Amino acid sequence: MPHHTREITIDTRGKGFYEVTAEITSWVAGLGVEEGLLTVFIQHTSASLLIQENADPDVVRDLETFFGKLVPEDSTLYTHTMEGPDDMPAHIRAALTQPQISIPIIGGRVTLGTWQGIYLFEHRDQSHRRCLSLHVSGV
Repeated sequence: MPHHTREITIDTRGKGFYEVTAEITSWVAGLGVEEGLLTVFIQHTSASLLIQENADPDVVRDLETFFGKLVPEDSTLYTHTMEGPDDMPAHIRAALTQPQISIPIIGGRVTLGTWQGIYLFEHRDQSHRRCLSLHVSGV
């Protein structure tokens, strides 16, 4: 079974959701794979990946608010504080979400639902350059 790989870099501007659906799905479409599996992996421990609704921006805003309340930036709560007050909360948020997602490819397309998008979820306050490893196996 053929395998295809690619790395893409996403420059974030601090905390938030960065939709990467178009770049990933257009790459997959260009491969000519009719049936297979796409895996996306983020090579960081203070950012994560999500599949989430991409139609209403209130969804990602509400998720940001929820994670801010669930894992507050309060240095009195954590031992690991040498990289700033947002670092340990970022690691916890990443642990609660996921570093990789897998999506079937059927009929030559990534089978996301109508309202689904692939997001990089940045957990740090500062800008970062994040690397995503993409892997497709299929025919």
